[in-house]
Amino acid sequence: MAQWALVTGASVGIGESFTRLLAAKGYNIVLVARDEVRLHERAAGLREKYGVQTFVLPADLATKGGVKLVEKYIQRYEIEVLINNAGFGINKAFTASNLGDEQDLLNVLVRTPMRLMHVILPGMKERKSGTIINVSSVAGFIAGGTYSAAKSYLTVLSESLNTELKGSGVKVSALCPGFTRTEFHQRGRMKMKGLPSFMWLNSDKLVAQSWKDAQANLPVSIPGWQYKLLVAIVSIVPRSFVRQIGMNVRKKQR
Repeated sequence: MAQWALVTGASVGIGESFTRLLAAKGYNIVLVARDEVRLHERAAGLREKYGVQTFVLPADLATKGGVKLVEKYIQRYEIEVLINNAGFGINKAFTASNLGDEQDLLNVLVRTPMRLMHVILPGMKERKSGTIINVSSVAGFIAGGTYSAAKSYLTVLSESLNTELKGSGVKVSALCPGFTRTEFHQRGRMKMKGLPSFMWLNSDKLVAQSWKDAQANLPVSIPGWQYKLLVAIVSIVPRSFVRQIGMNVRKKQR
């Protein structure tokens, strides 16, 4: 009997890539996002191409009701794989941004994955089986506003849980990609024309690498030589330089 995987932000980008990768591996897929029409289109495509079962769960993860809806589903059904991917960015400095937008970002990037993991982990531990991949970002290693701060939380929590659950049969890994060709930057109204082409990653390739690293129980997956190099540099240079990198990245996005 096929196992089930649940993917948030499943309709586009990295989340959509994960749904195809997991369906190709024989997992049935629960697709979570706000756009119900697009979710049904994606679900139909997965059923047709891979012959798997799907379930569409429309939810706005910025709201308490949306998160609760997914929590209840996880409590009711056995989920073997959880991909915490839903997210968005804000193209304004913290002092100029809308407080409601900042709260929504915190809710989607921090509250939602924390709560979903807290709900799903007891069952995984009891079964001694399960995989959680939290889609974080290399932005978590620099200082680039609340997006960086939220992704730093997600990476550190993933590392902590990976250590805590070692030997339990449950794997937790943070995927930390750099700039990836998805709808993310368009939705955030971020201008990325100044970024050199070699800095862009392919969503399908980085998702495949992430899955491989998660199954090897690596706490952090950083796809792409350019971003491995960036993180290595960030780890040894003065923090004042790291803060300046974060500021420069933010300026490029506005």
